Amino acid sequence: MKLPWNSDADKNADTAPEETAPVEADDSPRSTGATTPGKGRPTPKRRDAERRRAPMTAPPATRAEARARKKALKSSMTKTERKEISAERRRVRLDQREKMMDGDEKYLMARDRGPVRKMARDIVDSRRNIAGLFLPFAIFLLVMLMLPNLAIIGNLVLLVFVLLVAIDSIYLGRMVNRRVRERFPETTDTGFRLGWYCFTRAMQLRMMRAPRPQAKPGDKV
Repeated sequence: MKLPWNSDADKNADTAPEETAPVEADDSPRSTGATTPGKGRPTPKRRDAERRRAPMTAPPATRAEARARKKALKSSMTKTERKEISAERRRVRLDQREKMMDGDEKYLMARDRGPVRKMARDIVDSRRNIAGLFLPFAIFLLVMLMLPNLAIIGNLVLLVFVLLVAIDSIYLGRMVNRRVRERFPETTDTGFRLGWYCFTRAMQLRMMRAPRPQAKPGDKV
């Protein structure tokens, strides 16, 4: 029942809900999956980033420039560092040579690579070649030619020896080519090139051959 002394303001105050305490705002930053935390510094401009980037050194254009750079690099290192680098290079070279002498395909020269050349080397190493006596015979013949009384005999012996070497080398080349064609019928590494390769290896002393012989005299290849 509305009384005359009750105003509309008092009515609204009576029916209004109780006020709740205000919620304090959280000032701490909240990270969500949609945002990325800042880097803590402004992103540099492109020209500034390019200015800070180290310039690339162009390769030397001439050998003189390469030698100059090598000299400058060597002068910037200490004596101990130069010795260590030199020792490491020497060790690598010796290791590569040892693998080459053992017949590792990765370290062989181009003329020695492939199964055909390996078979040719094994055939040469498995027989006693007359051409392998050329070096010792040349020393003996040189001594004979120094004696006037044996000079004529020495020339005759040299002629006979050269003839024997030629006959044996031709036989060796033909035999290697025939056996290579039987085992590798599709290869093109035959003919004079393969025969010459066998001849040059047969003329060397066994201890001086590279790669190191892997077949002994008399072995079947």
